[in-house]
Amino acid sequence: MNAIDLVPASFMAETEMAIFQRSLAGFLDAHASPAAIDRWRAGKQVDKAVWRAAGEAGLLGVSMPEEYGGGGGDFRHEAAIVQAIGHRGADALTLCLHNAVILPYFASYGTPEQRAHWLPRFCSGEMVTAIAMTEPAAGSDLQGMRTRARRDGNGYRLTGQKTFISNGQIADMVLVAAKTDPDAGSKGISLFIVDVSQAPEGFARGRNLDKVGQEGQDTSELFFDDLFVPADALLGDVEGRGMAQLMAKLPQERVVIAWQAMAMIELALGETIAYVRQREMFGQSLAAFQNTQFKLAEYKTQATIAKVFLNHCTEKLLAGELDTATASMAKYWISDQLSEIVDGCLQFFGGYGYMNEYPIGRLYRDSRIHRIYGGANEIMKLLIARTL
Repeated sequence: MNAIDLVPASFMAETEMAIFQRSLAGFLDAHASPAAIDRWRAGKQVDKAVWRAAGEAGLLGVSMPEEYGGGGGDFRHEAAIVQAIGHRGADALTLCLHNAVILPYFASYGTPEQRAHWLPRFCSGEMVTAIAMTEPAAGSDLQGMRTRARRDGNGYRLTGQKTFISNGQIADMVLVAAKTDPDAGSKGISLFIVDVSQAPEGFARGRNLDKVGQEGQDTSELFFDDLFVPADALLGDVEGRGMAQLMAKLPQERVVIAWQAMAMIELALGETIAYVRQREMFGQSLAAFQNTQFKLAEYKTQATIAKVFLNHCTEKLLAGELDTATASMAKYWISDQLSEIVDGCLQFFGGYGYMNEYPIGRLYRDSRIHRIYGGANEIMKLLIARTL
């Protein structure tokens, strides 16, 4: 992508990263072709075989410790995956959710036994993961969740409903947030490791939700009806730590979303610049009009500023210094820029931009969710405002 002119960030400039990016490109050439992406959209989910292939290629758990079958890398590798997938419009392949959002909960909070049991299966592609926080009446307000986990002998009974769960149709393991003490507020929430690979009694997958965009990525309702899970399904083996665990990991999730948005901005600009150069109108290329030049100059400037700030946030994250407010700035501001830029770019395509066969039309639909998931942008502003 050459839509913006920036020297690669220092954390991406190492030879090892260049080798990784070439390997990643080869995998996506083979498994995320335009035909495959169309197939995912039509079927409303990614083939499980692609996940197994990603595991064989060493792309799952790339930042997890090698002792658990991971790649021993760090967030640079996750950012490279997000960027490469986004530049191809293959966002339905949610490796970043699996790798950079869910697996870190196990690495940071799992007991030694939980890490040894689960992480190798996640890194190999044997098991695809999902995380279930959102409920019909509890989105950004996680304390409002109603899913309960009550003690029952040597285990727990889960009862409740989750919605908008990415990978919900194909997941083999779901990390479920539930209340173990409804009267304890934020200290009454715990996370549970739920193996759903064999459709246990008391668990049901709802419909694959019909979304405005991102059709190729399955998003589901999940139902828990007195589902029994053993005591060792409690992440970290201590009740009441779920909210703290979630809050500690959400900044990285928000940087992942910012990287997704950034990749989509670059794709939109690249497609639009190529189009206006070849599209003729009134005897000259669309690129020759001053309005085109001025608007694209604005978008390139916005994109450049976004990328510089995102690189800064990533450097902070790699150093363990990224705070919640700064991560929130990256998520909300870059996703806002994405919506503005994609909308403006579509305008240059005229009627063709409204056709699904043009990438800009799909970007228009796919991009809108970035201002909502991972915490709505209004919540991001509240988090930032607390630092004033």
